[in-house]
Amino acid sequence: MIESTHIRAVIADDEPPARRRLLDLLAGEPDIDVVAECRNGPEAIEAIRSHSPDLVFLDVQMPGADGFDVVAEVGAESLPAVIFVTAYDQYALRAFEVHALDYLLKPFDRDRFRLALDRARTRLRTGEAIRSRLLSLLAGLGRPAPRHLERIPVKTNGRIVLIEIDDVDAFEAEGNYVRVIVGDRSHLIRESIGALEAKLDPARFLRIHRSTIIRLDRIAQLEPLFQGEYRITLRGGLQVRSSRRHRARLHAALGIE
Repeated sequence: MIESTHIRAVIADDEPPARRRLLDLLAGEPDIDVVAECRNGPEAIEAIRSHSPDLVFLDVQMPGADGFDVVAEVGAESLPAVIFVTAYDQYALRAFEVHALDYLLKPFDRDRFRLALDRARTRLRTGEAIRSRLLSLLAGLGRPAPRHLERIPVKTNGRIVLIEIDDVDAFEAEGNYVRVIVGDRSHLIRESIGALEAKLDPARFLRIHRSTIIRLDRIAQLEPLFQGEYRITLRGGLQVRSSRRHRARLHAALGIE
């Protein structure tokens, strides 16, 4: 569920005319902010991880990684609403219909576009989850759902130590590195926070800030600050701050009304 009146959208399509068509149509929608345009699958993956959009217009057939690869790589839980854009024939579109996922069949007109967009608005307003539908779609296409990270290799004193994911309290970005916090100890790994987020189980870990991911069952206390931010205290005493941008997901994960 989104609280802002504006919807942050990403457009991912390898065809410039198709991107322009979507941009032209979205220009007439005052509540939509296009935060990124992507020409291929890898660009789409990076944009979704970087911007955490509310809505993604995702072309099915793209170089580097197709739309289904993008879903599998980013993780269905990171895509609150998806409108697939495709040139597939009607038989292939049955897969989207079976899993109640919306799509735009090229070439599409303004009325069909508005119908898909209104459905997306409803899903975002009500907080309707589509994760299970996306995962079912991938399974039906014979594409495995992404496996979640279980252990983290850390280089220390000339050795490689494997840290169990069950022992981790939080992750904090530091430039091109991420600090893995385990109790009163921490370790640096060369990884982006976005790439790491995609590997974690969303039922157990949540990104609460552009630079911070926490273990949900380690949360001991939330202290409201201002403009929707929280000071969060973990069970080991670590304090971190959540951002307003991630407030709705934090509330949803903790069952806060």
